[in-house]
Amino acid sequence: MQLMRPANIVTAISDVMAGAAIATLHVADSPGDRPLIYWVLLALSTMGLYGGGVVFNDVFDARLDAVERPERPIPSGRVPVRHAVWLGAALFALGALTASFLGGTSLFIAISIVLMCLLYDKWAKHHAVAGPLAMGLCRGLNLLLGISLFPAALPAVWLLAGIPVIYIAAVTTISRGEVHGGKRSPLLFSALLYGVVIGLIAYHGALKSETWFSMIVLLVFATIIYSPLLKAVRTLAPPDIRKSVKYGVLALIFMNTAWVAAAGLWGLAVFVLSLFPISIWLSKMFSVT
Repeated sequence: MQLMRPANIVTAISDVMAGAAIATLHVADSPGDRPLIYWVLLALSTMGLYGGGVVFNDVFDARLDAVERPERPIPSGRVPVRHAVWLGAALFALGALTASFLGGTSLFIAISIVLMCLLYDKWAKHHAVAGPLAMGLCRGLNLLLGISLFPAALPAVWLLAGIPVIYIAAVTTISRGEVHGGKRSPLLFSALLYGVVIGLIAYHGALKSETWFSMIVLLVFATIIYSPLLKAVRTLAPPDIRKSVKYGVLALIFMNTAWVAAAGLWGLAVFVLSLFPISIWLSKMFSVT
């Protein structure tokens, strides 16, 4: 469970729900046109894909963690590397298999997520530009996985997947200082990227739908991500940077709720929003970063 980062997995569920909600704005189909089992398969798929990605992150980081974070499951000796590899592979297989039941497009996106996760875990995260971009693409593809529940919408809305790319790139940039402390300029750059994300969501979602609930959720989202970040900018202390990263990840649920509310799917919006206290509860027991 520690290897899988369950609090983060909950946020991944909100990604695919947001993607499916966005899709309904551009097709004649309604959420009710997809049986409940399809939504369950979508959630299981993203849980497997995200879980596999973070497990392999620890597999590839085992030597580094032995120095910087010896308390983690692999360097502490509580989990052998080969067991972690089997767990990560099984989770990836679960994600791809369940996506295949949704159709060929969903399977293709799921496989793309697996490859992007491995690219990030093994190589990209060690590079200042490639790391944030690859991690952002993982989340962007996850949004596309949700949209693929209504594949006819993909040509119209696939560019919106760039928004979580920008957002996670900002969070990943912040995370580079969570062990040894950070520099002020990358944190300020991330603050700028946050502003871009909020503006894009407001323009393409909240303002176009004219739903007051979507705007309120967007304001809450901005408060959650900026409060810890501004403190980290002042102190540059690793604990404050880690807190900023933690809430940057958990706040994805509010960002995705804003999308769902903009689509007018109130029941789904309440469900996605209810994931936040679950994620907070899990984050108190399991590491997020």
